[in-house]
Amino acid sequence: MKVGLNGTVVDANEAVISVYDHGFLYGLGLFETFRTYNGRPYLLDRHMNRLLNGCDQLGIRYSFERDRLTGLLKELLSANTLEDGYVRLTVSAGEAGLGLPAGDYNRPNELVLVKELPPLHLMDKLPGKELRLLRTRRNTPEGEIRFKSLHYMNNIIAKRELLAGTASPGAEGLMLSGEGWLAEGIVSNLFFAKDGVIHTPSIQTGILPGITRGRVIELGREAGFELREGLFVWEQLLEADEIWLTNSIQELVPVTELSEPDGGSVKVGDGEAGVMTKRLLSMYRESAWNVIEESSMGGSA
Repeated sequence: MKVGLNGTVVDANEAVISVYDHGFLYGLGLFETFRTYNGRPYLLDRHMNRLLNGCDQLGIRYSFERDRLTGLLKELLSANTLEDGYVRLTVSAGEAGLGLPAGDYNRPNELVLVKELPPLHLMDKLPGKELRLLRTRRNTPEGEIRFKSLHYMNNIIAKRELLAGTASPGAEGLMLSGEGWLAEGIVSNLFFAKDGVIHTPSIQTGILPGITRGRVIELGREAGFELREGLFVWEQLLEADEIWLTNSIQELVPVTELSEPDGGSVKVGDGEAGVMTKRLLSMYRESAWNVIEESSMGGSA
């Protein structure tokens, strides 16, 4: 496996980061995950803006050069014999010795990993997913809004709870906020529709402001759907006509079953991906491919 370390493609077993890196010692670092279409990253500028804003707040002096990064991704995909890939770009604070920092981090480390993507499902054969309500609550954000940070303990504890239960293989876990509001999945943002209105938890609940979440909100409004960001409860989700999850790798994933920690479950709608879910997924994919085609002809991705 080849990886990108500080702009150079190397064998994974040759990629070395200091034990004094504060990403390792204190979890101080951020990452982005995204996918490519026809070898080109989708919504890259949005991902990088989120990353750069977070780095600025943490005092991590990291700079983004689009041509450099897209060139590295192209080289890395080729080195791993992939036409398209799941990409994780990590920026750790860098070496700073023991103790909390006295100033900014001026030598961060950049690590880029790629792996094979799961297959895209046909619109008329979208597999539904079980969504299991978890007892693990979503912790509060690190700052005013949640960073996509290296310390993923809350998510891992939630995943361990999900795996220890009776949920079906491939199920996603749903966390509530400390106040009991619907928050987000372990690796996804949540949407549901009732009577033609789309609902999604507010950033106020402490969720990650997902890049795909934001794009789906835009597409929903473009399609003329009424959309409400707010504070919602589990009982509202139980009454939903459609439910779907979003992340940058899986796009939009329909939820066809809701389950609770005690094992009780209910079917969502008719047990199939709903009309609004399919419409928004179609728009999302069309948007992705249109942007990639424009970029291939010299436009901006």
